[in-house]
Amino acid sequence: MNKSSKDTSVSSIQVIDRMMMLLDAIAANDAPASGDTRAGNTGTTFRPPASLKVLSAETGLHPSTAHRILAALSNNKLVERTEAGHYQLGIKLLSLASRVQERVDLRREALPIMDRLRSALGETVNLTVREGDEVVYVERASSHKTIRVEQVIGSRAPLHVTAVGKLFLAHDGHAACQTYAQRTGLIAYTINTLTHTESLWHAARDALQQGYALDNEEAEIGVGCIGVPVWDASGAMVAGLSISAPIQRRRDEWIPHVMEAGVQLSGRLGYHIRERD
Repeated sequence: MNKSSKDTSVSSIQVIDRMMMLLDAIAANDAPASGDTRAGNTGTTFRPPASLKVLSAETGLHPSTAHRILAALSNNKLVERTEAGHYQLGIKLLSLASRVQERVDLRREALPIMDRLRSALGETVNLTVREGDEVVYVERASSHKTIRVEQVIGSRAPLHVTAVGKLFLAHDGHAACQTYAQRTGLIAYTINTLTHTESLWHAARDALQQGYALDNEEAEIGVGCIGVPVWDASGAMVAGLSISAPIQRRRDEWIPHVMEAGVQLSGRLGYHIRERD
């Protein structure tokens, strides 16, 4: 390859890097400015589309360079230019993202994260999804300890007796939780099972707002769990990660680790963490 070809190659790569810088800057500007509606909160507001001046400042690109790249992105529908001359993400990105989302395998993406969490904390990690009024255990990373808690893949449990199940109930809202309670009767599995509708709702709502839920021997005496939600690119709760252990071994110090694992898996599924006040 001669010098001219090398220069052209470097220049092409540089343009791609600059293009990604601009897309990232526009995406950051598109994020909600405050609030979070996932658990029924209100007050979410969105920033207006970004101006050339703002994008140039945030990326460090000269305005003429940024304008030229943005024009190319706009021509290819990756960016849209408003009547005021500002920029926002283009509709073609949604089409491309949906094709990627179709190929995402939840279990495949979850397993490395689950293995790392199991290695860090030494207890069994579960991946669950919702089917109707139950959670279904679809994958696990088993503890190597002699005495351990382990759910059979394919086994099921009612929503109200599991940590992740409570998060699913909270995500659906108060009315749906009441309907679930009426439909199922909130059968008690242990003396600790939440069998009163409002007690269940308050526990579920608080759990979702804090980002994790506990199972305090509610499904089985002697067993405790910490569960966190897993979100997809649309902001829907599609699964849950939980760590299960004999109740005497469960530690509150594990909570940040489990929450971080949930964030990692949600990111792998395309979820973008919203900014909060």
